[in-house]
Amino acid sequence: MVLRDGLVVQSVRFKHTNVIHWKSATAVDFFDRWAADEIVVLDVSPGMKKREKFYQVLEELAGKCFVPLTVGGWVDSVAEIRRLLHLGADKVSLNTAVVRNPELLPEAAGIFGSQCMVVSIDVKDHQGKGYEVYIDRGREPTGLCPFAWARRVQEMGAGEIFLNCIDRDGYRQGYDLRLLRGVVETVSIPVIAMGGVFSWQHLVDGILLGGAEAVAAANIFHYTEHSTKKAKNYLAEAGIEVRQVSSGNHKFKDRAGSKVF
Repeated sequence: MVLRDGLVVQSVRFKHTNVIHWKSATAVDFFDRWAADEIVVLDVSPGMKKREKFYQVLEELAGKCFVPLTVGGWVDSVAEIRRLLHLGADKVSLNTAVVRNPELLPEAAGIFGSQCMVVSIDVKDHQGKGYEVYIDRGREPTGLCPFAWARRVQEMGAGEIFLNCIDRDGYRQGYDLRLLRGVVETVSIPVIAMGGVFSWQHLVDGILLGGAEAVAAANIFHYTEHSTKKAKNYLAEAGIEVRQVSSGNHKFKDRAGSKVF
């Protein structure tokens, strides 16, 4: 779920101009009741001026959310990670700050544990010239190869990788399976696929063809009623074991199976 100034927005190649007419708390309530396994919240607000608003939103979301909550965007220090965890995040996603300050990740993993540290890797395909990692909301090229970078962040203490293909974001073509498979085969930590989902089959492909530990989507879930339940039913029909809710709220569930974010 992508938030700008506390509102849910649609993402198309990392442009966030279309506000979906949901308050963030309402969106989380729907996702929680519709059996999402985890929720990822990324703050794409311009700059830190409205960060206090985001903190308020996060605290409200955490109070409503009965599934693990990963939070990212503008995270650049141990103090910021500590504050987000204190406000209710279960995991924190790092991106730009790790490229600019690689020491941050091992320091944070040493304090909070690798299980809390998710590294988000945003990638562009240069059409025959290879893949490249981008930072600063997809605007700044780094010269980094995503496969080598994935290996390095694992060595530095990342517990998961959140892999997003900028070219596919919002373009309804499914995941970049070549990129996804390449990263999955490079590391031993879970890789979460993101970017381009337009059909439930794309989720199946991400797991069976791409090898992802978990599959995530944003736009399709905002516009399809009971979407996460339908997605999980489709995955189950394709022979993929998924987590099932076993009691009244999602804190009590079978931990086995692929995850839908």
